[in-house]
Amino acid sequence: MSFVNYNTKEINCKIVYYGPGLGGKTTNLQYIYKKTAGDAKGDMVSLDTENERTIFFDFLPLDLGEIRGFKTRFHLYTVPGQVFYESSRKLILRGVDGIVFVADSQLERMEANIESLKSLETNLKEQGYDIDNIPIVFQWNKRDLPNIASSDDINETLNSLGKPSFDSIAHKGDGVFETLKAISKLVLLNLKGGLKS
Repeated sequence: MSFVNYNTKEINCKIVYYGPGLGGKTTNLQYIYKKTAGDAKGDMVSLDTENERTIFFDFLPLDLGEIRGFKTRFHLYTVPGQVFYESSRKLILRGVDGIVFVADSQLERMEANIESLKSLETNLKEQGYDIDNIPIVFQWNKRDLPNIASSDDINETLNSLGKPSFDSIAHKGDGVFETLKAISKLVLLNLKGGLKS
């Protein structure tokens, strides 16, 4: 859940990019980081292991407006996609305010997408979250590749919740900021709803 710092008058929100390995989570954050003005972002921090290049999470605060005189600061994280790193996924999900589920559009990756979504639901439940009630946005990545499922088919398979979804080509930036804007808006609406007296 969001953290309020009364000294700096900031509300800190955590958005986690979740999905199968090599689906485009890190590429999303790298693109956002590259295109964000220097004074609006902190340092990008990566934690790598010897086994896998996607085991790191990235930390990126963004200033996006105010709520009741408090600045909102978004911290963006990725989780490792590989099932082997399940404990890391759980740890990174702790205190999450919103989720971007990045699915790989390639037909041969549908099973990995489904497995990753089930993992997300289980990990959220273990921490007391209900996937139906947490802000979540879906991104259908790698739309430029030849062997992909249609957006409608992916949506039908993965998005039974009827949440917002976006086509993307993360390495080109297509759909990246649209996805970020949508999840940021949902997180802020959720936060404003929770702040009502």
